[in-house]
Amino acid sequence: MKRKRIRLLASCMLLLILVTASIYDIGRGTDRASETKQPVAPIASMKLPDTSASNPFSKSEIRSVLGSQLIPTPLRDAFSLRSEGHTFRVHTSIDTSLQNWISSKLDLKTTERIGIVLLEPSTGRILTVSGHDKINPSSNPCFDSRFPAASIFKIVTAVAAVEKCGFTPSTTFTYHGNKHTLYRSQLKDQKSKYTQRITLRDSFAQSVNPVFGKLGIQYLEKEDIEKYALSFGFNQPIPFDRPVSPSSLVLNDDLFNRAEIASGFNRRTTLSPLHGALMASAILNRGSLLEPTLIDEIIDESGEPVYQRQKSKIGQAMSPETAAIMLELMTATIRSGTSRKAFRGYLRDKTLSNLIIGGKTGSISSYSNEIKYDWFVGFAGRKNKDDAIAISVMVAHDGHVGKKASSYARLAIKAYFENSIEKRMAGIDSKRAS
Repeated sequence: MKRKRIRLLASCMLLLILVTASIYDIGRGTDRASETKQPVAPIASMKLPDTSASNPFSKSEIRSVLGSQLIPTPLRDAFSLRSEGHTFRVHTSIDTSLQNWISSKLDLKTTERIGIVLLEPSTGRILTVSGHDKINPSSNPCFDSRFPAASIFKIVTAVAAVEKCGFTPSTTFTYHGNKHTLYRSQLKDQKSKYTQRITLRDSFAQSVNPVFGKLGIQYLEKEDIEKYALSFGFNQPIPFDRPVSPSSLVLNDDLFNRAEIASGFNRRTTLSPLHGALMASAILNRGSLLEPTLIDEIIDESGEPVYQRQKSKIGQAMSPETAAIMLELMTATIRSGTSRKAFRGYLRDKTLSNLIIGGKTGSISSYSNEIKYDWFVGFAGRKNKDDAIAISVMVAHDGHVGKKASSYARLAIKAYFENSIEKRMAGIDSKRAS
């Protein structure tokens, strides 16, 4: 019976491939840490829960059957598949109305690629995958892991420094020169009238490269950076409903290379918007990484579920104490850091003022200097409420820099929580009327 269902579902997938005009091109290359820290486990070594007892199809079987050809363009909340007289209904986690609204706000004139992912940290369910690819319209950059991570990697470095060295947000460091450059001379410990002092909180919020370069060579070893990058999911496949290429970290024994990696001042460390949202979600989940999912349920023609998603923990990126410190660092980015301009006046906004918002930005140009990659990875949620979201935005500006990633993040966060409030109020009114 089980093999028959697998064959039916596989047949449906083949039919979908033939009738779908375009599909997503996913998977192509392109203030103190806890005194009793638990070892950080890489995703690759974590054994996923066995769901075969509760699901007719296990997670691994679904991933194998669906492969990389499941998702039609545009992705929606549900669609039907019919083959050989049998019909399957596939329900996804996508909020179609929110995704359509975000997609309508994309600035397509001055961008080569855009990827915007919203994810529920408490469940791992992906709510939006709004994407645009000028070069390959059938592709969705949300799942593309070729983009330079830039200063988003400072999240990994900060976690490693806090856990290994016990740094707090108020720990101070010194640096020379421009905040956003990284020269060998800026990594030397020298004092002069030009020496500037800055806290870890402000170094993170303002994305100060020399400080993070020093963290990488003076306080952390190569093995430390590799260990924490692995714990966040770099250099390994992310467990997902379909194959996705890993985000990449290339680290050698050269000290300046390590400083570049630690500060994100390089183009060799890559990241997908999907992975960026997963990183942000770990901060709200007290350091835990939950498996991101798109497929909620698959139902056969008799109404029997042949697959149902289950929440699965896939790793521990940091301790709960470190996650609390990272939340403080990321909220400082919004208040006084690199996202201050994009979120200006948010405390006076009817919707945004009720939220705790945090983030990390990143930007770097391509080798040819023709494309500028622009990131925002962060979160938003109401205090003591279970409706937080993680968000990741990547914009590849083509020549002229148009709407930036932080601005898209603000729009998406506001739209999500306004929509969420409206739905709740509609439910209350409906109950009162009845």
